[in-house]
Amino acid sequence: MQFQFDSLMDFWLMDGHGPYVWSAYAITFVVLGVLVIGARMQRRLFLQRQRKALRLAEQQLKQNR
Repeated sequence: MQFQFDSLMDFWLMDGHGPYVWSAYAITFVVLGVLVIGARMQRRLFLQRQRKALRLAEQQLKQNR
């Protein structure tokens, strides 16, 4: 097996295509990170709201007895 580039700098630059390739990877990972973090935040907020609604329902049930 032979490495296609002579040096790490050649690998980074990729015959002039490096900035496009590496920026595409960076954008992809940033978008994936935002989606994962956003989903986790939404889940946490949903669970907090559900716990609060459950507490309120339990309080109303106790008051109606």
